[in-house]
Amino acid sequence: MDVLERYESLVDDFDAFRAACDRPLPSVVRVNTVKTTVERAKAALTEADIAHEPVGWHDGLFALPDDQPGTNWPYVLGWIHGQEEVSAVPAAVLDPEPGERVWDACAAPGSKTTQLAALMDDSGLLVATDNNLGRISALRSNAERAGATNVAVTHEDARNHSLKPFRAPDSDDHEGAPYDRALVDVPCSCEGTIRKNPDALDDWELDHVEGISGVQKGVLRRAIQTTREGGTVVYSTCTFAPEENEAVLDHALAEEPCELVEFDLPLDSAPGVTEWQGDRFDESVERAKRIYPHHNDTGGFFCAKLEVTAE
Repeated sequence: MDVLERYESLVDDFDAFRAACDRPLPSVVRVNTVKTTVERAKAALTEADIAHEPVGWHDGLFALPDDQPGTNWPYVLGWIHGQEEVSAVPAAVLDPEPGERVWDACAAPGSKTTQLAALMDDSGLLVATDNNLGRISALRSNAERAGATNVAVTHEDARNHSLKPFRAPDSDDHEGAPYDRALVDVPCSCEGTIRKNPDALDDWELDHVEGISGVQKGVLRRAIQTTREGGTVVYSTCTFAPEENEAVLDHALAEEPCELVEFDLPLDSAPGVTEWQGDRFDESVERAKRIYPHHNDTGGFFCAKLEVTAE
């Protein structure tokens, strides 16, 4: 089947959407402010004779029209990190503060983890979890290259994440103190990565979409359970499938004490959809944002912001 045709009814300009999906994705790097400043990184790219163009909505992102992120000395030193432009959205939306307790529930290979560490000024506690041992080695490597010292890596299924190893100092809470914020950038069917991985949809199956949505629901629920009342949880995917996006949010809203909140995003986007193939979702899922490839010349993405409420 033509997977993208599945979403024709959801997209504002389907021809532009299809054309964008067929174009290669520009290379983008993020400045790692744990180790350097944006100005120093720009000077380093110039010194290395690497053409770079600012990405308008984020001061620390640069497109490299003629180069690859990992083939230069600023990358080796950890001054920059290769990260797809739209991949920088969820950490920016979570917007953690220095000194907070933050959980990155599906962290490997570490692009968002290192971005979170920089936003936290490398302070507080940032727990980075993944269930794939091979990917954890990349997570550790990227955190070390970025100079992130506030990161604690755990190898576990995020659906069963335990707070016990991360009790706050002098706390009487033997179950562990809850997080202030959690990022839930879940494994997904990766439909939005087609510009980077043209073969991404070759093995697409609806059974996989429906199966992985169960995992996504479990991870999001655990993130809400481990975040304090009034805390923030950001849910994101790189897929267009409502089964993995709005349906997961709808499930969390029904099962956990939380609500979807509005958030500003300096990128063009579409609201979440409230109906899909006969299923209706909570009206508040419209507060989520769908980013299609033709909107901003990026990959496809989905992002939602939740606030944990009282039981």
